Amino acid sequence: MKFVHIADIHFDRPFVNLSDRATLGDLRRLAQRKAFKKVIEYIKENDISYLFISGDLYEHKYVKQSTIEYINNLCKEIPNTQILIAPGNHDPYLKHSYYSTFQWNDNIKIFSSKIEKIEGQDVDIYGYGFDDFYCTDSKIEQLEIENPDRINILVSHGTIDGSSLGEKQYNPMSRKKLEEKGFDYIALGHIHKPDYQTKMVYPGSMISRGFDELGEHGMIVGEIQKGKIDLEFVPLDEEEFKEIEIEITNIYSKEELIEKINEITIKDNEFVKIILVGNRNFEIDSYDLIKYMENDRIIKIKDNTKLAVELTKMTNENTLKGLFAKKMLEKLSKEDMTQEEINVIQKAIEIGLESLL
Repeated sequence: MKFVHIADIHFDRPFVNLSDRATLGDLRRLAQRKAFKKVIEYIKENDISYLFISGDLYEHKYVKQSTIEYINNLCKEIPNTQILIAPGNHDPYLKHSYYSTFQWNDNIKIFSSKIEKIEGQDVDIYGYGFDDFYCTDSKIEQLEIENPDRINILVSHGTIDGSSLGEKQYNPMSRKKLEEKGFDYIALGHIHKPDYQTKMVYPGSMISRGFDELGEHGMIVGEIQKGKIDLEFVPLDEEEFKEIEIEITNIYSKEELIEKINEITIKDNEFVKIILVGNRNFEIDSYDLIKYMENDRIIKIKDNTKLAVELTKMTNENTLKGLFAKKMLEKLSKEDMTQEEINVIQKAIEIGLESLL
């Protein structure tokens, strides 16, 4: 039996904080559509029996009916493929959601919060879907496989061995307990990084949402027989997000920094975030710097530098600059300061020292 496993597509996601460039969110939404088309074309060309979509197919809050119609129409192009959708925390099976009210194509099965079993040729497929934005007790761990001699597959969305309070709000499941069930394959979603080293598989997000999701993104292609499984990760996202650090301790002007950044070699399929590190010798405005980038593949600049000046030495000077340094040190020495307050004072030090030169 051949299958394709995808998850975490997040159709119509806003991509609000992705970039300092206004159009990138629109480009990423177009990339979502392109990647999904690739999935459908792959299924057409390779005689795939099942498509597993393990949650977060779309963003409930933002998804448009035209997007739902687009998804459904593409699914009509593979009528011989059974499509099994397990709603997740971003696309729960709510009373008034598109999962409930839209007329989906005949080859699409949408699981609800009541665990169901779909019988195929030599295979039983169990599925569970979120019916709310949180799920703390899906009862999957109480599930008993009815026929162990058949291929048994579970399709769901959630976290394996989650330890934090946040992780435990999204269908927490024990790896040990799932292993004891005897599933031949567990098609999961929710974790956006691919993980397919065991039978509990996360394909990762189909395209990258930004710099918190570096590396390749795509789908899992599998062929399974009882007691044997072959898995392959197939990239779908044509773009890749990359971070590049620049040490600026020995850079002494904004102009010199701009030149250094513009000298970086960047591939045509990369979106790049520049991370500035080291000790800064001049005031840095990340939002201003982005305007001077010659390569529009540089979409974000983050300032992780520290102030280079030694205020303690300056306090010994009998000058206005020395008095200013004493006052700033007094402010920095206060207890229980937040990082935001420290950043504001450091910025004030930069501006003040520059005006006193």
